[in-house]
Amino acid sequence: MGTNGLRFGIFQELEVRGRSQDAERTMFANVVEQARLADVLGFESCWFVEHHFTRGFSHSSAPDLVLAAISQVTQRIRLGLGVVLLPFLHPVRVAERVGTLDVLSNGRVEFGTGRGASPLEYQAFQRPFELSRQIWEDHLDAVLEIMRADSLEIMRKGTYYDIPGVSVLPRVVQKPTPPVWVASTSVDGFIAAAKLGHHLLCMPILKGIDDLAEDVRIYRKTLAEHGHDPDAARVAMLVPWHLARTRAEADAAADAVLWYIRRQVNLVAPPDYTDSRHATYRVLGQLAAGMSPERSMDALCENLMVVLDDVEGSRRAVKRIAEAGATDLLCQFQVGGLDQERVTSAMRLFASEVAAL
Repeated sequence: MGTNGLRFGIFQELEVRGRSQDAERTMFANVVEQARLADVLGFESCWFVEHHFTRGFSHSSAPDLVLAAISQVTQRIRLGLGVVLLPFLHPVRVAERVGTLDVLSNGRVEFGTGRGASPLEYQAFQRPFELSRQIWEDHLDAVLEIMRADSLEIMRKGTYYDIPGVSVLPRVVQKPTPPVWVASTSVDGFIAAAKLGHHLLCMPILKGIDDLAEDVRIYRKTLAEHGHDPDAARVAMLVPWHLARTRAEADAAADAVLWYIRRQVNLVAPPDYTDSRHATYRVLGQLAAGMSPERSMDALCENLMVVLDDVEGSRRAVKRIAEAGATDLLCQFQVGGLDQERVTSAMRLFASEVAAL
């Protein structure tokens, strides 16, 4: 626990600046070392996203494998799958891999789930995007049934899977299941997570902290309406974050952050994407591409879509995030290809002078 009762973690997109394989291999080594350092510094959790076909922006297509490696060089830090894209995966394979990671880590898995936002992924994995929520709900229910069965035989049939009375191993260490999180970018997704009683993963980078705070209030209200304890639910907010001793030093990361945002806009939500639920991507794209870098960063920082600041500014941002309803803050220190020394320096400074208060 730290400032304002928040738990602090780190979040990784595993972005790669440059097309050489050496750059890719270096980044994988760097993020494993960052997780090891986060464990030493006292961060609560380390999360890896799952994306496919997003060159540069995210090479984290197999987060469970990276977390398995991290489990062997850390002692206590929680290992977050942020998130498993359930519509593309057979529920048995998900349960097997999460179970394996939970065994290897001695029960440290945080099981984040989501539908994904990329039409390209749905095309490649041959799933209808318009049925994404229905598929996700069915697959999540199946995975949790397998985990709760604790190796007893499971027989179940869905549109994209058939489980013919089999025992699924290994079993998860955490009973009945690891903590379950749902990632969403829309208030409808928040409501769906609340109805099921699951924790919430979200990010102000899409709509700003004030609008996100209102959606979190709706999430907690929905929890209560469906018989779940709002005080037991956790809300984790993901924020690209860089801090240094001076504001000028922190601002030097602006180019890297804008590169990351532009890659996100272009790859995660393509220009012809028409889902109105993700209209804020259009706003973000105009913000990143249509303004000068200085004006763009001012707007992004003002709305806590990103944080580039000194220690005092970071403390104020943490307070504002807690007031918006977060229980967990996931800082994306590794952003836009920042070099390892700057990333680890920011992590150390955050741990000693922001989180420790």
